[in-house]
Amino acid sequence: MHERKMPATLRFMLAARRSELLGLEDLAQTCELVTRISQLVHALQKERGYSNLYLSGNAPHQRLQLDSLSQAAQTLERQVREDLERIEPDNLGSADKTRLFTRIAYALHSLDELPALRRKIREHRTSMQDATATLVRLIGGLLAVVFEAADTAVDPAITRNLVALFNFMQGKELAGQERALGVAGFASGSFTAEMLERLEHLLESQQRSFETFSRFASPTALSLWHDLCASDSNAQACRLRDIARRTRAETRVDPQLGELWFELHTARIDAMKRVETCLEQDLLQRCQQSMQRIRSDLHSHRRLLDGLSDMHAAAEQAKLFSVHSSDLDSSPQEGMSATLARSTLDLLQSQTQRLQGMHDELRDARQALEERKQVERAKRLLIKQQGYSESAAYAWLRQSAMNQGLRLEEVANRLLALDIEPARPRHKH
Repeated sequence: MHERKMPATLRFMLAARRSELLGLEDLAQTCELVTRISQLVHALQKERGYSNLYLSGNAPHQRLQLDSLSQAAQTLERQVREDLERIEPDNLGSADKTRLFTRIAYALHSLDELPALRRKIREHRTSMQDATATLVRLIGGLLAVVFEAADTAVDPAITRNLVALFNFMQGKELAGQERALGVAGFASGSFTAEMLERLEHLLESQQRSFETFSRFASPTALSLWHDLCASDSNAQACRLRDIARRTRAETRVDPQLGELWFELHTARIDAMKRVETCLEQDLLQRCQQSMQRIRSDLHSHRRLLDGLSDMHAAAEQAKLFSVHSSDLDSSPQEGMSATLARSTLDLLQSQTQRLQGMHDELRDARQALEERKQVERAKRLLIKQQGYSESAAYAWLRQSAMNQGLRLEEVANRLLALDIEPARPRHKH
């Protein structure tokens, strides 16, 4: 049956399915980009780690390893750029990608600055702190691309995978920042009060990220994560972390412990990469499964159309495809037409229920993203209005939540509501 002769009901049902498939194909392309970005982020994290060790002055022998890691990161960066070349910015698809494209532009701008930073590191023309800060901003920009991909995804199962991946990547990035902080602290022989405050902030933020990851991750990824947490290398890293916590200006530590700290936390981060790889595979597999499901549904719809092609009574067809017809809600009529009428209505009801279920699942997954945005906005507000550091802003939110018996997200929402609530005009009597 030619599409121009289709009954209106099935014509629009097929159009809805095709639209969903096109959206999924577009989302699958974005997910492939996300997995490539995940690999690039890991490479940059490794490069940052060895850059810190090299700049600390205690490990000049790491230069060859650093050069090798830079080359690996450059290879992955080229692949990310090639993936981006295949994206048509003018073809927005079914979703608003304004924020996603903006994040991509920002990340590309930061990547353009990498060659100059690498030269400064080799020539010791930058400090460990400045180099770390620059790479933290760059990696943060890449993570923001993953966040926006999750926030614009329209398939709930894929969104859950993206939320799990983003939060795990964020937790792993915070672990990388913890590694850099430890290298700096041990290199100087002690940890200042500010460094210890930052360390606690990084630990608590990691915990929050990994808790959200655990809510949305697959059983396989969760099993890998639990194995990592129970490993000897993780336990050793925790013991060395306790040593760092106990240091003060008057109780200095051996700077050589910096290399041991680096090795233990690098082993921890490398183990995290195995979990991350599992999450990447889960994501790509879910994309393929979702697209296959839609294609199968389209095939089923077309089979129903083949049955309709044998119908020769135009009046009966008009009756069949009137969704509001009371005949469809009564007992099926005798013969093929009544059977097809009921099948069509069942198909409509099934699709409506499926879409409602998808909406509910999507809302649950996106709530985790929205809560994260609210906490970050509240932190920025405190930094702007009170002059707090990021660690101090987080500590204020956390303490306020504890004092009031509220969740961190609830305190953040209340703080933001107070800031944006307009003054109420006085009424004249």
